[in-house]
Amino acid sequence: MPVNAVAENALGTIGTICWTLQIVPQIWKSWREKSTEGLSAWLMFIWAISGIPLGVYVIVQKINVPLILQPQLFTALSTLSWMQCLYYGQKRSVLFCVLLYVAYIAAFSGTEVGLAIVVKTIADNGNSRPLEFFGIFSAVLISIALLPQYVEIWRRKEVVGLSKLFMAIDFAGAVFCLLSLTFKPRFDFVAAVTYIMVLVLDGIIILAAIILNPLARRRRRQAEEVENLDKEKGCRNTVDSEGLPSPISDASTPVEDAGMATDPRNRKEKEMNSGEGQDKGASQS
Repeated sequence: MPVNAVAENALGTIGTICWTLQIVPQIWKSWREKSTEGLSAWLMFIWAISGIPLGVYVIVQKINVPLILQPQLFTALSTLSWMQCLYYGQKRSVLFCVLLYVAYIAAFSGTEVGLAIVVKTIADNGNSRPLEFFGIFSAVLISIALLPQYVEIWRRKEVVGLSKLFMAIDFAGAVFCLLSLTFKPRFDFVAAVTYIMVLVLDGIIILAAIILNPLARRRRRQAEEVENLDKEKGCRNTVDSEGLPSPISDASTPVEDAGMATDPRNRKEKEMNSGEGQDKGASQS
């Protein structure tokens, strides 16, 4: 690819916009549903941490302004989504989440600036290994962050809690950022590996949603049908049992007859009744 600063910055800007807005649909979804069920808190936490080495790398490398801004915004939004996981999922207080957010952003900013100064000084002296380490380390963190989400998907057998728009924008952002590198004077392989890994890992989640979610809906539908059939059978059995006549409603049982025969009062009444019958017969004759 020929060197083209305009194309590099244009594509980098689009990628930055995507990676700036990518977590906004997820934040909106969690706030609207008042739940982060299915969203791994570790995913957002590790993404928030990954912004430090990635920010140091792009600052020292001076890739381009949009890609330098991207880790800062990415970390701010990832941390906000992490706070939602603590608030909705772990029932932390609002005050706790606000204080933790402010403290983390302050610590993130100070750490990134300090490390960037140190790494740049070392790189200016001809030692680029620390810079390469931060670039590779950020790629590793971004990749590891999705592993807890994979565990969540495997446990639930479907993709739950993740905004589809969030995943689509994240995927698109990696594409544009990767394309922007092709117009640089020197192709940055470390940054390219980071963007490619995001593409692959996001693609796996999107594919899992396409395959697993319909299967999960089918399982729930079948379970509802079985449950409805069981309820119908239970209602039918109840109606049948209520409609049967009582076997002892019109006749006494042998036990009752025997009890009446052995009762002296019943026997005396029978004798009196039989005597009265004889007297009536004699008078009539």
